[in-house]
Amino acid sequence: MIFGSRSVRLRLDQKEAQKLVSLIGKKFTIHILRNMIILGHTRFNQFETIEGINSKTLAVRLKEMLENDLIERKVYPGIPIRVEYSVTEKGKSVLPILEQMLAFSMKYAPEDVFADGRPRSFKDVLGRHTERMP
Repeated sequence: MIFGSRSVRLRLDQKEAQKLVSLIGKKFTIHILRNMIILGHTRFNQFETIEGINSKTLAVRLKEMLENDLIERKVYPGIPIRVEYSVTEKGKSVLPILEQMLAFSMKYAPEDVFADGRPRSFKDVLGRHTERMP
């Protein structure tokens, strides 16, 4: 299975692809990737702002994402120790899927996305078009 955007092509065997799809389908994985890719979050406490997530679930998801090479973890020495997460090329390949999900939600479920409940285009919110949706 080939997974990814035009710029990043990854070849996965069927078992690895199924594992990755299963992980992406788990609660909060997409939210974490969204916050990393679109909002630039890198620290554990930044992800705790995701509505409904608790520290234990967040730690488990981050560990699963590390094991599946969607993200990387870097520890900076010091007091206190600082840990930052970043998205790998494999993780970035989820961006086109994420963009389409965002565009769909903003157009067809604006009451769940925006306080005023008015639909907006992807470009209105993020200042650019998605690959496939105007």
